[in-house]
Amino acid sequence: MLPSFFHSLATAAAAAFLTGTVSAYAVPQACSGICTNAHDPTIVLRGDGTYFRLSTGGKIAIHSAPSIRGPWAYVGAAPARRAPEVVKRGNEYYMYYSVSTSGSQDSAIGVATSADLVSWRDHGSTGIESARGAAYNAIDPHVLKQADGSFVMTFGSWWKDLHTVPMQNPPHRVAAGATPRQIAYDPATTAVEGGFGACCGFDRNRPAPGAEYKIMVCRSSSPTGGFVDRSGADCTRGGGTVVYESFQFVYGPGGQGVFNDPVEGPILYYHFVDTRIGFADGQKRFGWNRIDFSSGWPVV
Repeated sequence: MLPSFFHSLATAAAAAFLTGTVSAYAVPQACSGICTNAHDPTIVLRGDGTYFRLSTGGKIAIHSAPSIRGPWAYVGAAPARRAPEVVKRGNEYYMYYSVSTSGSQDSAIGVATSADLVSWRDHGSTGIESARGAAYNAIDPHVLKQADGSFVMTFGSWWKDLHTVPMQNPPHRVAAGATPRQIAYDPATTAVEGGFGACCGFDRNRPAPGAEYKIMVCRSSSPTGGFVDRSGADCTRGGGTVVYESFQFVYGPGGQGVFNDPVEGPILYYHFVDTRIGFADGQKRFGWNRIDFSSGWPVV
């Protein structure tokens, strides 16, 4: 199992650190089959050895494959909206998802459960919701089980960035009386969610160079606060170490997660635009790279 302090920031930062120039970044590893329709992917390995990739695509698109490399095949859609995050609790899979529209704070995080990752039962809102004027936007959820058995949810925001909040057990709803706490904030942009920077619509409105999505990391000994980057800068005051960003044919990587693959070892997975193919949201591809934690920071 990977260190919990990396998992707790997965919605915007569970990733790897790479020193050197951008020309030294590793290109995405092999992917076969359907590798598009992969915005905000989440990867789950079912008990029978089948890999599942759930991602934003109309409803939540479900693809399966015999390995992380593919070949990926479409197997259906879940009755939910966008930005899925899937975790297993006991004999059930929990899928947390966002109900939101781009550019709006009228958002909520819902949850559905499944025994097989194909058929889903929707339980509705987790109680994490936002409206115009709120201190956050309720999108890009991730739930972590702590060592004491309690659960916390981290969610991305764009408005005042990343927050965390305690959940009930089982984690269908936010804990009674709990208030989200900010754990990451960049006052210069307020553009932190499932990546750092502008995420979408690159075919219609290309951001200034460097302002597009990139993957960053902070770490902490607690999932509920105290996150700093590699230089020691506070993550709530603009801190954050760049992990993976645009280079060569890779543009705007983000929507990432970390997965301990039984064959490849720990990997960082994400979506990205392949500039040789196209910049539209529907053309975003599934990417992954191996990561190493031996330095104390994850390295691609």
